[in-house]
Amino acid sequence: MEPNSTAATAPQNADSAAGPAAERPRPRTAAEWAGLVLLAAAVLIFGAMVFVLGPLLAISCSACQDGVRGPLRFGTALTVTDSVGVPLTTLGTLVAMFAVRRGAQAAGIGLGVLLLLLLVQLALGQITA
Repeated sequence: MEPNSTAATAPQNADSAAGPAAERPRPRTAAEWAGLVLLAAAVLIFGAMVFVLGPLLAISCSACQDGVRGPLRFGTALTVTDSVGVPLTTLGTLVAMFAVRRGAQAAGIGLGVLLLLLLVQLALGQITA
């Protein structure tokens, strides 16, 4: 065979061409870490806002005499959603952001779930007995 032919330089099998470097992901850069930290701060702030303001917005009523909606039919569900659902979602989002390779995608999914929990809280607060 000639030294410049492709058969002489081609690997024997496809696995040896990839090598161990293809299996190992590259480490995150400083810019990627900074982006993840900013996203983590956004998730924490939004989670705190949903935790604090969600139930308050759910039970507020501008037409009511005292400003608070009447007896709630699903008050317990509203409380459980706020005290369990929001903190677990926020914590799970933060863990997933730094544990998986696609941290921004995990942050987007977590923020979407927090928004969904806020809408659920608002819906539970609208239903009175």
